[in-house]
Amino acid sequence: PPPFPAWLAARLDALGLDRAVYGAYIEGLLREEESDEERLEALQAVLAACLEEDLLNDVCREVVERWSDSQVIDAKEEKEDEVQAIASMMEKQARIVVKPKEVSQEEKQRKAALLAQYANVTDEEEYPFPALLKAWAVKGNTSLFRNTNVEDVLNARKLERELLRDEFQKKKEQDKLQREKDKLAKQERKEKEKKRTQKGERKR
Repeated sequence: PPPFPAWLAARLDALGLDRAVYGAYIEGLLREEESDEERLEALQAVLAACLEEDLLNDVCREVVERWSDSQVIDAKEEKEDEVQAIASMMEKQARIVVKPKEVSQEEKQRKAALLAQYANVTDEEEYPFPALLKAWAVKGNTSLFRNTNVEDVLNARKLERELLRDEFQKKKEQDKLQREKDKLAKQERKEKEKKRTQKGERKR
């Protein structure tokens, strides 16, 4: 079947309607509406002034059906194009052959020489100062083997504890001073009250 715009143009010509005016408007209207029923109602409202009532319903229904069919065909063609594009891309990728990296004879010899060199390392060459290591071990000097991460964590915790202890001591001293001040103030109030009472008794 011909594409919908071409079919619609021919149908409008047959009805004696201006394809340039009605064609684009009808296509836009069909795209905007969400269901076939809404499209049918909108189309009838547009063409009611141009067509006889008995012809109007048939033409509108035919236009909507053709539109729906064209959308299915378009969607199918788009899907086929998409599948074709994916297949083409996969085919191109399959053609790309990754060549393995060629290792030159010189590189092979250099690697072999290095392996042989490391394989022949003796214990003495690996640890050139065994006597010094033993002396350190006897003295208990294990600084070479310390785990600095663990040491850092422990130091941080120690520092935190010291700071907390300092804060606690300061707070304790402040509370102690405040209690002493409160005690003195209370004592002073008692003394004043006592003196006032004694003065009152003398006046009598």
